Amino acid sequence: MTAVLAVAVSVLPVALFLGALVLIDSYKLVALRAVLLSVAAGVVAGFASYGVNEFLRPALALDFTRYSWYLAPVVEESLKAGFVVYLLMRSKVGFVVDAAIHGFAIGTGFALLETLYYLRVSDATLWSWIVRGFGTAIMHGGATAIVAMVTKALQNRFDVFRLYFLLPGLGVAVVLHSLYNQFLLHPLLAAALIVLIFPLLSVIVFQQSERVTSAWVGTGFDTDQELLRVMHAGQVSGTPVGKYLTTVRSRFSAEVIVDMMCLLRLRAELAIRAKGILMLREAGFEARPDPSVKDKVAELHYLEKSIGKTGLLALDPFVHTGSRDLWQLTILDG
Repeated sequence: MTAVLAVAVSVLPVALFLGALVLIDSYKLVALRAVLLSVAAGVVAGFASYGVNEFLRPALALDFTRYSWYLAPVVEESLKAGFVVYLLMRSKVGFVVDAAIHGFAIGTGFALLETLYYLRVSDATLWSWIVRGFGTAIMHGGATAIVAMVTKALQNRFDVFRLYFLLPGLGVAVVLHSLYNQFLLHPLLAAALIVLIFPLLSVIVFQQSERVTSAWVGTGFDTDQELLRVMHAGQVSGTPVGKYLTTVRSRFSAEVIVDMMCLLRLRAELAIRAKGILMLREAGFEARPDPSVKDKVAELHYLEKSIGKTGLLALDPFVHTGSRDLWQLTILDG
């Protein structure tokens, strides 16, 4: 019973906070299975951190205190950030708000494993487990959320991902982690500050990100819908898209030009479907699965191969391949 109580008070706060982040995301940008995958990634990062720490500390001949102050935060935050890099490189994150959810979920998985480890090797008091739950666990989640949010904000600014975008957020997370480990404040006071600061920061980030999401969904929906309208009406020739294709048709065969038109139409259809799903979620409804989506995505990939890299480069002014444009296709997977 003591072990169960220790796990409960040290894991329940961070789990509830993660659940709250998912619930207040009105667009439901992160599916439950994606949240659980990030939690699992945090567990993996925890195992990896244990192995690296067990190797480095004796190899560098550092005592436990100094290692936990200066090197452990670097190792642990870097390994937790590894899955953040994967998500951003694969365009699995569209906005700062879903970056925060993924980051906090990774930290939650890490904290869960760390709690189970300390439960095995420590006979700490109930107050120690409470501090671990409200302080250490949320610190792990919050630190990785900061890495994810800052990195995603930089990616949005330049509309491309570069590995060095990770450094500012990672630096902040390492410093916060190190300061927390040094017990500059009484553990209960430190836990209280974390419980106050991270929720406030999350609310600010979520409010700002939801405004950005709403503007992006509305503007993009109207643009894609207008493109489909003129294509279905056979009025493409008078649009910027039609005029542009006229200027490049001498460089490509008629078949490739037709494939380009089909690609533009298909991307617009899928983009409208993705944004429509987000609108329904924001209104509190869940979109029904569309059985034709999988075939359309397969056709999209076929057209991209058929057109080739040169053709896609020629379409670059109209076929947007920014992080959000690629991310919205993941919405269609549910």
